[in-house]
Amino acid sequence: MRIIVRGAHDEATRHRIRRAAGAARVEFDAAAEGIELADAVVGDVPDPLLARAGRLRWVHSPSAGVDAVLSDALLASEVTLTSSTGNGAIPLAEQAMLLVLMLDRDVPRWLRAQSERRWDRYVHGELAGKTIGLYGLGHSGLDLAAKAKAFHMRVLGLRRSGRPADHVDELLGQDDFPRLLAESDYVVVTAPLTAATAGRFDRAAFAAMKPTAGFVCVSRGGIADDAALLDALRRGEIAGAGLDAHGVEPLPPDSPFWTLPNVIVTPHNGATTRETARRGLDILLDNLGRFARDEPLRNIVDKAAGY
Repeated sequence: MRIIVRGAHDEATRHRIRRAAGAARVEFDAAAEGIELADAVVGDVPDPLLARAGRLRWVHSPSAGVDAVLSDALLASEVTLTSSTGNGAIPLAEQAMLLVLMLDRDVPRWLRAQSERRWDRYVHGELAGKTIGLYGLGHSGLDLAAKAKAFHMRVLGLRRSGRPADHVDELLGQDDFPRLLAESDYVVVTAPLTAATAGRFDRAAFAAMKPTAGFVCVSRGGIADDAALLDALRRGEIAGAGLDAHGVEPLPPDSPFWTLPNVIVTPHNGATTRETARRGLDILLDNLGRFARDEPLRNIVDKAAGY
């Protein structure tokens, strides 16, 4: 059995990967030159490589999202795809709460005053009693629900599966999307980017939100239509936005999002923690052992659904 691991890894990590794989032969090969003989690949497998991989049975994405690796060819294949979903849930939820708080209290105004050494006291908001609408209730959405309840917020959660969720006051289905928009003081996107979610926040969606509401995206850009979001912000259809995930990354220097006074931009950095990396490696090591022992894998992706 051969396993190809793409990407850079220090020697200590390589040792842990080899040990977890047991008797399987592990090759650290960024180019995946020997993919014809590979039974598994950790990392991206572009279509030209996939076409050569006659023995391939398993691909593992080191990222929680799989939109970057789930090509049409991989979707059509019988190769099992797993992900590191859940590895960054905690810091992503923290990032979402940070952006919500910054919007609610207009923290950029304080930062501007500090840079000017100006004592600027003003009446700002508080989150207690406000409604947060979570578009997506995966790992990060569920963790965010608990954090929002700790701030005494009312939590609405929209999820495709309809499974009950802790810390959610009302669970909504896809048909309730207009209600999520209309009732939320903050709408937070924690869903993966899939065919079903791409462009879901269009002009009509932003027009359905409260003019006092904020929009926060921490999972994937592309779920919001950038042109529609810019128009809504400029026209005052929504009050502001906190964006860690963007439709184009890196965000181009000439993007209007950088300079809009009611927008907070962070560079898709919310889950970049040592703990995220550690949890992701733990998931990989667990799956390597399972694969070597021919046991069911963890975090199997529903390729048709995209997560």
